[in-house]
Amino acid sequence: MMDREQPSREKREAYEVKLEIFEGPLDLLLHLIYKNEVDIFDIPISTITDQYLEYLDMMKALNINVAADFLVMASTLIHIKSRMLLPGLAGDDEEEDPRMEITRPLLEYLRLKEVAQELAERQVLDRDVFARKMAADLREQLKDREPQLDVNLFQLIDAFKRLVDQRLPGVKLKLELEKWSVKDRIQAITALLKEKGVMFFREIFDEDRSITELIVTFLALLELVHMGLVKVFQPSEESDIRLTPSFEENGASGDAQIP
Repeated sequence: MMDREQPSREKREAYEVKLEIFEGPLDLLLHLIYKNEVDIFDIPISTITDQYLEYLDMMKALNINVAADFLVMASTLIHIKSRMLLPGLAGDDEEEDPRMEITRPLLEYLRLKEVAQELAERQVLDRDVFARKMAADLREQLKDREPQLDVNLFQLIDAFKRLVDQRLPGVKLKLELEKWSVKDRIQAITALLKEKGVMFFREIFDEDRSITELIVTFLALLELVHMGLVKVFQPSEESDIRLTPSFEENGASGDAQIP
């Protein structure tokens, strides 16, 4: 159980999670394209722009530092949206589709990600060539285990927004860091993970009653992921996000410290 002691009245410094450690604006665009199940060559620019701006608003409300690249992309999307609204543009066969301004970098980014994935899967001396063989009994145990899907920052934000809408419907995201400590909540989460080993995303919010408490717990989770002390994954796209501690892998005891 998380510590329910009365929060300190001491003035807290503004706390920001450095977004650059997660993903960038192209990752957010790809997330929206996959989420809306649209063709990358036929992006509904008005819908994607509105949703992109909503994510920026959510990140700002969560006190997440939004890098300049995200704001540049927002300006680009708004510019493309305005061009698409110009009369006669759709019937002009000689003018290039304004959406290509983001489609081209998206395609290039996807190619780079595919190359990076291919290189990561290649055999490396002393890693695959001379790897110790897996024991037969362990191989049998893992045979039917569900594959783990990577969870990115924007999926975590989606999961958090759904949780807030269910717990506190109609409440706007608002943070009061002078009352709640992210550092204290980090210690509480690490203590829970040391005790339970594996937890579901929703479980770490069980003791939170206000919107500020929910936000601070979410920021604490992001920081733990940033520090490499917690891994997040989904067995499938429909299942709840799971959290696993990785204290020993990073040479930590689980007593997380914020620089």
